[in-house]
Amino acid sequence: MPVLQMIQRHRTHAVAINGVLVGAGTPVVVQSMTNTDTADVAATAKQVAELWRAGSELVRVTVNTVEAAAAVPRIRDRLATMGVEVPLIGDFHYNGHQLLAGEPACAEALAKYRINPGNVGFGAKRDTQFAQLIEFAVRYGKPVRIGANWGSLDQALAARLMDENAQLAEPWDAGRVLREALIRSALESADRAVALGLPADRIILSCKVSGVQELIAVYRDLARRSSYALHLGLTEAGMGSKGIVASTAALSVLLQEGIGDTIRISLTPEPGASRTAEVVVAQELLQTMGLRAFTPLVTACPGCGRTTSEFFQELAKRVQAHVRERMPEWRVTRPGVESLSLAVMGCIVNGPGESKHANIGISLPGTGEAPAAPVFVDGVKTVTLRGDRMVEEFIDIIENYVAAHYHAG
Repeated sequence: MPVLQMIQRHRTHAVAINGVLVGAGTPVVVQSMTNTDTADVAATAKQVAELWRAGSELVRVTVNTVEAAAAVPRIRDRLATMGVEVPLIGDFHYNGHQLLAGEPACAEALAKYRINPGNVGFGAKRDTQFAQLIEFAVRYGKPVRIGANWGSLDQALAARLMDENAQLAEPWDAGRVLREALIRSALESADRAVALGLPADRIILSCKVSGVQELIAVYRDLARRSSYALHLGLTEAGMGSKGIVASTAALSVLLQEGIGDTIRISLTPEPGASRTAEVVVAQELLQTMGLRAFTPLVTACPGCGRTTSEFFQELAKRVQAHVRERMPEWRVTRPGVESLSLAVMGCIVNGPGESKHANIGISLPGTGEAPAAPVFVDGVKTVTLRGDRMVEEFIDIIENYVAAHYHAG
């Protein structure tokens, strides 16, 4: 039985975001965020397109200035001319009510608004400015993510809960009080949005923190106390392997428990590196858990003393790069190819066995073995490759298999 059928999903409302469904047992949705100046239409549209081609199903953009808000409709139009149909999410902090009032075309062009209840307004202005944002969402029929964040927690709420906690016979520790403040901020804001006329099936909640155990504890509690769709993400996860490991450690536990309807991996990119790495990690997390299938994944030998040659490493890298490069076209013309399994193995110990388990597998020669690489297709040995064109020939076998087994319509 597939893992997907074994995980009981947390029951939530289904939220429609320009045709993308989030929640209520639908597949977990991958989203990402640009890091360009949104006022730069060309650069932002280019990055949104790159994220979409990598597989991001929702893309968030910063809307922080009048210029950024005015650029949003132009970005959407430019994307349409590029054939990129991905919902754009507007990320608002501090002045969102003013920007949407001043740029109604932005309010219309966005597919969803993201509101942070911790900085939507302060003091007496908080409730008014939050209500204005919700009123725009109601007017234009837009869903909203109410996203509380550890780094911008509603300080008035936190102080009130701290005072209440001090009066308890058995007070909680400070960390638990702050987690409660984070959850309460999201839940109370959602309840107020519903009271203002925003339907519950247009609300997504998130409560992001930067610690793995804290995130797990917060979302378990949030899922128990609400039926809203939930967005998962470890905020400020970090760079490179640290960010990947931390995000995976937190999100995989929650996803395995059926908690989470959409995810983002908040990686800090290397200087000048592509923003698409966060999309790839999110996809691979969901695919290795058996929750989604996005692209053929390569099972590859880690290498040992038997595999002194680096050729199998290069082949695995080339094959994975090839299938990712082909996926934008294959996604349209070869539906189902995302479930294709490939194996690149380095010696005779596990090579033939692993290769037989994959749709297409190759077992390369290890140290002292004959310079020949048998290829297995659906468990049957079909050919033995030799010579300098082994990479190209193996990729040709993959291409021919895809053409023969996956067809549009």
